[in-house]
Amino acid sequence: MFDFHTHSLFSDGELIPSELVRRAVFNGYKAIGITDHVDFTNVEHVLEGLKRLELPDKTSGDISVIIGVEISHVPPEKIGKLVQKARDSGAELVVVHGETIVEPVERGTNKAAVSNPGVNILAHPGLISEAEAGIAKDNDVYLELSARKGHCLTNGHVAMVARKVGAKLLLNSDLHSPDDFLAKELGAKILAGAGLDHREVIKVMEDNPRELLRRIGR
Repeated sequence: MFDFHTHSLFSDGELIPSELVRRAVFNGYKAIGITDHVDFTNVEHVLEGLKRLELPDKTSGDISVIIGVEISHVPPEKIGKLVQKARDSGAELVVVHGETIVEPVERGTNKAAVSNPGVNILAHPGLISEAEAGIAKDNDVYLELSARKGHCLTNGHVAMVARKVGAKLLLNSDLHSPDDFLAKELGAKILAGAGLDHREVIKVMEDNPRELLRRIGR
């Protein structure tokens, strides 16, 4: 499994970063992104804390540990500024909290995120439009299919729109607790439930994650 969207105690997760990584190793993960929620008030604090994680070259055994952020509930017009601040503060991976239908995310967040090449992933983008998905394709921003309750309700729509325009997809857990680790078999079923065929499942679970790892230098 590759998972680029997880949360530790630095935001609303239940695990300290070291236990999060240890459990990821135990569950057979190949890569994990720790992407705690940030806005302008805590981005530097979160990244400074995560960078203190004592792993040789940010790896533990066969797992790659990527230090990142999930920009959350920031006004769309401010997202670009915070993306740059996160990068300047050491974020290897930038996720933006998309317009999920189960939270009051400000309209325009999806467009602001996919319009910024400094963003890697638009998380749970809800009822994203074809135009926004097309911008994501042009800027190499991955769209997330989510395993998380509530956020997953629009997976079918996201998959359909991405297929139409050729945008790239990733499956992430949006992990907050030990129970949220994904087994490969369940991940494949979630993708099949979103309407992906076998070839597309392999691409989302294997090819696209490896491509993203290469892009961030892993």
